[in-house]
Amino acid sequence: MKDDAEPAEPVILDDPGRIKALSHPLRRRILHRLRAHGPATSTTIGEVLGANTGTTSYHLRQLEKYGFIEEIPERSAGRERWWRPADTPRDMRLPHPETVAPEDRAVLDELIRVGHAEDMELFRRLPEEYRRERARALLSRGFAHMTDEGLAEFFEAYIRLLNEHSHRRDDAPPGARPVHIRLFTLPADGD
Repeated sequence: MKDDAEPAEPVILDDPGRIKALSHPLRRRILHRLRAHGPATSTTIGEVLGANTGTTSYHLRQLEKYGFIEEIPERSAGRERWWRPADTPRDMRLPHPETVAPEDRAVLDELIRVGHAEDMELFRRLPEEYRRERARALLSRGFAHMTDEGLAEFFEAYIRLLNEHSHRRDDAPPGARPVHIRLFTLPADGD
């Protein structure tokens, strides 16, 4: 977040409606498209993603309802509505499972499942991207013994580092391109 502003506090996705809005695969693709490529209409998004305009319009309205995107009134005219990502915090986290009502746990599970499927697709592409564009396809594997407190501190430091070096699309300097970034930590003592 290359500016003088302090990074925002993490936003916990504890609203089942917001979780459900993000758990739909097409909505996730729409949101990614807007974040990576900038403003678009339901028609242009539908063409790129292979969906009809009615379907993309519905999913755009759902993303808007939960604050993930917003209409650009000065670009919209008549039935043509232009959309952009809302200025949402970059650090959005899932709630602790025990804080989710039993009737909403399936929605949280679906969001995790859909996110996992996306991550697996990114990992599947990694060898090809590593050969094709080494400067953008970086990979590091590590192993460490950490306490729960140490792991939590590591995660928070990672988020601070990500914010320090990241730009929003509209504020990015020339040459900045979108990059998928993932951090996984898993206990290894049960392997």
